[in-house]
Amino acid sequence: MKKGNLPSKMCLVCSRPFSWRKKWEKVWDEVKYCSEKCKRNKKG
Repeated sequence: MKKGNLPSKMCLVCSRPFSWRKKWEKVWDEVKYCSEKCKRNKKG
């Protein structure tokens, strides 16, 4: 996969776009946050 063709999503906390990463290969459908910081700061 080339960098330009990677899928991306919007972070539920900061609303910034983030791209697919190799470490998320098997759980991409479950990824909702761009970083651990956003994951910790999620609201209710």
